[in-house]
Amino acid sequence: MANTLTIGAAAGQATAPRRRRTHGDLKVALLFILPATIGLVLFYIVPTARGIFLSFTEYSVLNEPKWVGGDNYARIVQDPLFWNAMGVTVYYVVINIVLQTALALGLALLMHKVAKSTLIRGSLLMPYLMANVIAALLWFWMLDYQIGIVNQFIEWVGLPRVAFFGSQEWAIPTQAIINTWRHMGYTALLLFAGLQAIPNTVYEAANLDGANPFQTFSRITLPLLRPVLALVLVLTVTGSFQVFDTVAVTTQGGPVNASRVMQYYIFQKAFTELEFGYASALAMILFLILGIVAFIQMKFLRGNESDLA
Repeated sequence: MANTLTIGAAAGQATAPRRRRTHGDLKVALLFILPATIGLVLFYIVPTARGIFLSFTEYSVLNEPKWVGGDNYARIVQDPLFWNAMGVTVYYVVINIVLQTALALGLALLMHKVAKSTLIRGSLLMPYLMANVIAALLWFWMLDYQIGIVNQFIEWVGLPRVAFFGSQEWAIPTQAIINTWRHMGYTALLLFAGLQAIPNTVYEAANLDGANPFQTFSRITLPLLRPVLALVLVLTVTGSFQVFDTVAVTTQGGPVNASRVMQYYIFQKAFTELEFGYASALAMILFLILGIVAFIQMKFLRGNESDLA
């Protein structure tokens, strides 16, 4: 009995310091997350709360906010420019997501199976390190109708020049291709990380069963890559809905509203026409749309589940 008490006391003494270390680790952890928490509150939560409040007001910089209730939201329903901007944005998102996801998945497979060099893999990420404005200006000059090198090449092969930014048909597809070029390296890197997590034993078993490359890709790679692919789609769709800088640098919403996306329309209402209340309501609508789209994607793609478990 005495031995049992002695062993119990010793065990209690051994675990006591462990509790103190855990408590100390919590203080250190809270200290480390404090700067991020302050930034989250100051730059996300407070502006979001103020934006929600302003969406129910009539407000410009020169006057105090005047409460108007749901008038801004009722006005949005009857605003043809809002529906035009939403249609243009959805058109851009569809082109950008299809191109970016397909090309990024192809690049990820090449990096996983063929390109083993770190230099080659790193070079694929280089466009993502470039600022959006610089990338937009670069392509704006290259695709210029008069002096752009791309149109000069098109004319050299005997084809008519293309007004990439000056025509209603080409404005949005051109900007979608520019942003696809810039972001597909980063997207491919995320997918490549997901491919690295798939064990080789699964592919070896498929080879023993006589599966061809297409069957291996469709029945093994894609299902096991689903959680990462769901995350990538949420990030890319959310980012595509918020496109702004490429449009602002190249077309400013033209020609004839052909490239006036939602973010640029919100910017115009707020900082050009000084209708901050109405712009806040537009921003809230966009926020709700992004939340619903992200929820639907995660729900149907089962992004929180993995077939590797």
